[in-house]
Amino acid sequence: MITCFDIGGSAIKSAGADADGHIGAARRVPTPATDFGAFCAAMRELIAAGGPSRGVAISIAGVIDPADGRIKCANIPCIDGRALAADLAAELGLPVWIANDADCFALAEAHAGAGRGHANVFGLILGTGVGGGLVIDGRLIGGPGGFAGEWGHGPVAAHYAGRPSQAIPRFACGCGQTGCLDAVGGARGLERLHAALHPGATPSDSRHIIDAWQDGGIDAARTIDCYIDILAGPLAMLVNTIGASVLPVGGGLSNSAPLIAMLDDAVRARILRKTTAAIIVPGQSGAEAGLIGAAWLGLAELAKNDGAQRHG
Repeated sequence: MITCFDIGGSAIKSAGADADGHIGAARRVPTPATDFGAFCAAMRELIAAGGPSRGVAISIAGVIDPADGRIKCANIPCIDGRALAADLAAELGLPVWIANDADCFALAEAHAGAGRGHANVFGLILGTGVGGGLVIDGRLIGGPGGFAGEWGHGPVAAHYAGRPSQAIPRFACGCGQTGCLDAVGGARGLERLHAALHPGATPSDSRHIIDAWQDGGIDAARTIDCYIDILAGPLAMLVNTIGASVLPVGGGLSNSAPLIAMLDDAVRARILRKTTAAIIVPGQSGAEAGLIGAAWLGLAELAKNDGAQRHG
């Protein structure tokens, strides 16, 4: 058995996983965000509570540089900048494997969700911002710097969108660029777009915008039309480039089935491979996608280590 963790700024969740990737009951404790000693102690307690473990697999909000193992994780200051896998392995006395939460979502969907039976799966995150992870033949693709799957960054958001076409502001992105999809494609981006398209309107959060669209609201419908148009082109290029046959969606915006269906229609109309089957679909791995993805990450690494020992 291995021990899986899903670590965020407010809570650490943990569960054991068997050799088939099935996870047990989850345990949860608050995240000691500013004290690395307390952070490690919390993990030790959760590992001990789950019984004997051969290793630790972690899903976490952050980017791990594969060159040096250092993590960028702004919402947990005590681990930010650390070679986290090596540091935790020394503290816990177990091998440690780490991937970010979008990558673990992609793994969970590829092995236990909407991507089952597909060789090439792109896990698409439409949450506060946008992100993703790529799994080919069951294997997570990381890439230099650990940035594979980060389709939301780069100044490629459309200058004009919607029917009829309308000028779209170039929003500043947290990465330092202007015009990134991350600045317009997530929940905060949808709200930002709505405010820009309808000056003077009462501020509205993403759920209210989607609800108003579903209720026939004219302003909300215009916002959704532009939003879908902005995302569909880049996503079609992504599908054409990597050849993914399914893109399961996670994050808060995935809760709107009509929004995901509309995005799927728009993307399928723009890709080269014509198909009547939906390719952008709600994820199926549920609330524990982080733990499930971490389980498959850890099991793959454990199998690799066991194979190396047998042939060593």
